Amino acid sequence: MISNGRYSLLFNALFTLFMVGPLVVVIGVSFTPTGYLEFPPSGLSLRWFAAILDNPDFIDAAWVSLKLGIASATVSTIVAVPAALAIGREKFSGREALQALFLSPLTVPTVVLGIAFLRLLSVLELNGTFVGLVLCHAIIITPFVLRLVLSSVVGMDRSIEKAAISLGASNWTVFRRITMPLIMPGIVGGWVLAFITSFDELTVTVFIVNPSTTTLPVRLFSHITQTTDPLIASVSTVVILFTVALMLLINRFYGLDRLLMGETK
Repeated sequence: MISNGRYSLLFNALFTLFMVGPLVVVIGVSFTPTGYLEFPPSGLSLRWFAAILDNPDFIDAAWVSLKLGIASATVSTIVAVPAALAIGREKFSGREALQALFLSPLTVPTVVLGIAFLRLLSVLELNGTFVGLVLCHAIIITPFVLRLVLSSVVGMDRSIEKAAISLGASNWTVFRRITMPLIMPGIVGGWVLAFITSFDELTVTVFIVNPSTTTLPVRLFSHITQTTDPLIASVSTVVILFTVALMLLINRFYGLDRLLMGETK
């Protein structure tokens, strides 16, 4: 038993090192005073963080990614919540086919999706527009919201709803006062996961952006193809710190265990 515990501890330590190690390297490189990638850095400098302010293209791209992530995650949540309620609570013909349809973006290679979206948006005359980006990202990230909301719906105790209906509550009241609070962990968790996925999406986005709607991942990719300098590390460090701050804020006011596991209270 002790031996198994030691092996388990070693495995967890190695896994944590494997996951966190690259992030530590990126953060360390971002503080180098030199003009090239260096780890460990020969000194500490904020030179490359100040360089971000001298590159408005990165700032503009970050705002586009932020707005795109919020909009597409919201759209996908609006679509996924009623779908999850129907799939998780009702039995009807074509239920499995409907679920497979919503989850199908996970099974299609992202390059194929990018080419398909490029053709579709060209037909709709939305290619390179922000609306087109939101629609395409919403399709890609809806499966993540659906899975988490569906897990909350399946684990929900429906006897509370039945009691409210028996006491005269309307369907809208039951949904607003009982159903929504019970599945809220899945909704919040799905929204956050969808936002992160949209913010980080590159392969599909590179097919459908134009210079005015370039996202941060696409901007970073374009910069890397031209030159490799610590500016990439400093931008990545800001994104890492933003993500950590977001997760700490959610954990403070909501709880990461409820968000990630979709627990209902």
